[in-house]
Amino acid sequence: MPAAVAARPRDHRGYPVLAITPWADGEPRFAATGTARTFICAVERRCSICGIRMESGPVWRVVADAEAAAIATSIADGHRYQNNAATVEAPGHRACMLYAAMVCPYLARPNARRGAPATAAGLAADRGDRRGAAAAVVGFAQMEYRLGDPVLFRFADVAEFLPHEVGGDHLAALIEAIATEEPFSQASPPYLLSDEPAAERHYARLRRSVA
Repeated sequence: MPAAVAARPRDHRGYPVLAITPWADGEPRFAATGTARTFICAVERRCSICGIRMESGPVWRVVADAEAAAIATSIADGHRYQNNAATVEAPGHRACMLYAAMVCPYLARPNARRGAPATAAGLAADRGDRRGAAAAVVGFAQMEYRLGDPVLFRFADVAEFLPHEVGGDHLAALIEAIATEEPFSQASPPYLLSDEPAAERHYARLRRSVA
């Protein structure tokens, strides 16, 4: 487990809670993605997994099914890739996304099914949808976002493509990434921990500043 993920708040089972996962009544809502928290991560360029700022350079996502296949085809054909259909899935650090690909039930196995629906412009994923055979951890040189409810992202220019059938295929890469990562100079801010009112207050301040 990356050190930044290990420092995250835990649920009652001991599982680390993502920075973009909202809390209610003292419990994380893993099936939901918090608009306020995703907005904060986008504006402040923070990892959606650990909540720590991402340096300039590539950002990473875990992609599945049609998008993973499309990226693989673009690479094989020597074409530039850009996701024209915006996604609600926010990016993060390389090590954090390798870890997510291994431990997230939906991302880790081809026969896994989505636990909750997701809808946005250009995206419609129903509860129970299969992940599909194709999946990968992908680094992108370019990222842009559109602030709203939900926050939407577009990515372009593949910097790294690490395909997997099962998440465990990334174990060696994750171990290497953890062994070689530099210590972070800062921790996740309090408003991206388990205090949901703090996240909402910071979100409101950011909305006013970028309006």
